[in-house]
Amino acid sequence: MLILKVLGIETSCDETAAAVVADGTKILSSVVSSQIEVHRPYGGVVPELASRKHLEAIVPVVDEAISRSGVALKQIDAIAVTRGPGLIGALLIGFSFAKAYAFALDLPLTGVNHLAGHIHSVFLEPDPPPFPFVALLASGGHTNVYHVISHTELELMGQTRDDAAGEAFDKVAKMLGLGYPGGGVIDRLSKEGDPDKIIFPRAYLDKSGFDFSFSGLKTSVNRYIQTHEDEYQNQIPDIVAGFREAVVDVLSYKIINAAIKKGCRHIAIVGGVAANKRLREKVRQDAEEKKIKVHIPCFHLCGDNAAMIAAAGYHYLTNGGVSDMNTDVYSRVL
Repeated sequence: MLILKVLGIETSCDETAAAVVADGTKILSSVVSSQIEVHRPYGGVVPELASRKHLEAIVPVVDEAISRSGVALKQIDAIAVTRGPGLIGALLIGFSFAKAYAFALDLPLTGVNHLAGHIHSVFLEPDPPPFPFVALLASGGHTNVYHVISHTELELMGQTRDDAAGEAFDKVAKMLGLGYPGGGVIDRLSKEGDPDKIIFPRAYLDKSGFDFSFSGLKTSVNRYIQTHEDEYQNQIPDIVAGFREAVVDVLSYKIINAAIKKGCRHIAIVGGVAANKRLREKVRQDAEEKKIKVHIPCFHLCGDNAAMIAAAGYHYLTNGGVSDMNTDVYSRVL
């Protein structure tokens, strides 16, 4: 099967996205419709609202992606769509649309693991890592470490036992009344604070392992707020700087040690939290000491997007991973 141009569709959470990617590496178009303003008053994503907004956006977003690509509809070779994990209602909108589109156009369809999509974001950059490499996927819903053996073979080395890193950022921001989403606002405010002023615990768990836990750190921040009611409002930059440093220290330590354990000289940082400037800086510093090369996608490829889904789908399809019309979505990793 000769697959050249793939239409990607992503609706796993609160972004409705579509993209056209050629050869699994070249982005011809990428359109993302964000729902941040819809969910901001609630301090997090409301699944029912997310599904309704996907219904409204899916047709115009896909139409715009095809129009911007400069590729005629008849030149699309296949469709790749996020199958899971994610919010079931949101996933069903994109997956059902993709099925209907593929059926109507008589195109092969593949359902893509959203997490594999994030890892493929580094292959949309000019200098992707060679196989095998180790990847840290840090986002609002996941914090995982993978040994990436090939485009279609990932070995899970560790994951969070409770909150994901991005979720912890959002919850701490909510505690401090900073708004949603928390990652960006904490990153900005941290520049004004001193990360050494208020020290929060580093939850390494087993230092030789690669699992994470951020619930204790989140509780520690909440406890500090409760025990400093009269003064914490004037300390917010220092609080968020200390919190961010605690998260970044653990993430960097784990991914560097995962690379050392696997004998990999290349690591990738992907997912929404990969946009965190301090994380990018810290990992690069630590990796340089160990002579390990770091690959991080540009900011617009860190968050949920359909180009990464199309890139992963390209490799799924070229390895025979075609989905049939009975394929269904899933909320958690199978």
